[in-house]
Amino acid sequence: MSKYWSPSVRELTPYVPGEQPRERMIKLNTNENPYPPAPGVEQVLREFPADHLRRYPDPESWGLRCALAANYNVEANQVFVGNGSDEVLAFAFQAFFRQERPLSIPAITYSFYPVYCRLYGIDYRTLALGDEWQVPLEALDADSGGIIFANPNAPIGHSHSRDAIEKLLERVTECVVVIDEAYVDFGGETATPLVNRYPNLLITNTFSKSRSLAGLRLGFAIGSPELIEGLERVKNSFNSYPIDCIAHDAGIAALEDEQYFETCRSRIIATRDDTRRQLQQLGFDVLPSQANFLLVRHPHHEADQLFLALRDRGILVRHFNTEALQDFMRISIGTDDEMAHLVETLSELTR
Repeated sequence: MSKYWSPSVRELTPYVPGEQPRERMIKLNTNENPYPPAPGVEQVLREFPADHLRRYPDPESWGLRCALAANYNVEANQVFVGNGSDEVLAFAFQAFFRQERPLSIPAITYSFYPVYCRLYGIDYRTLALGDEWQVPLEALDADSGGIIFANPNAPIGHSHSRDAIEKLLERVTECVVVIDEAYVDFGGETATPLVNRYPNLLITNTFSKSRSLAGLRLGFAIGSPELIEGLERVKNSFNSYPIDCIAHDAGIAALEDEQYFETCRSRIIATRDDTRRQLQQLGFDVLPSQANFLLVRHPHHEADQLFLALRDRGILVRHFNTEALQDFMRISIGTDDEMAHLVETLSELTR
């Protein structure tokens, strides 16, 4: 621990991302899309004029915002874009959650949320999940300094309906409610149509999952113009140019090919459901999922040992070394061939 660090840095426990292996492995640990981006994205990368890189990008990313607005049936001034949804979330924590009252978050959810709280000095309280591992919407306090949860929740996979979200918003009106919809395209129901009726609702999302652009870093938020202006104020106090020219154009190309998007996500959903059935036949407990991953445990085999055994055999999944999740592995959905190899390997390991 360096003597040159600020005191607040010494107290941080950073987020630990999933391993990015240097050797060739079946990679099922970071919820990446197993299929390439839409063909139009490759065309953008091939044909982008290198001379354009000598100039700064549009600080408003207006073209991409307009494309997202058209896709989600909102106005462009209701859209914010950032360098991955993690950056968008970081701006949201700064813009809305530095309040006197504590932020409310589920006890098990995306583990970056508590990291942001510690980084920005935000007090927070956690709520235990329900009996079926669902986020307890009815227990989220209207007297909070803010509310945030992922829907579908990570790393669980459970998702609430839009009607359930609306009941929460009818009750919680005095603080910002952020719903992280990174995985919504794999079976969840987006709450985006509610933003015009509830000015305190902010939806965040990403191009990393269903649009296959994790390596390009594009995220966005949709909400009332008032909330978007708050995000813009934070962004322009930190980095006025978060979206580069190539990412901007590639994001538009990804949005334009709706048929390709539908085909890829449908394949992932079908593979997920088939894999769930096969793992249950092997004796695994598999939590219901509306995301592109499964959270699983085996009653007779320790998760950390299965995780290591799979890694030794060239298959990388995610094991969270926390009290609540130590018995589980999270398995991202890959191609049919990758998942068949996973199931075959687990069958051997659990005999």
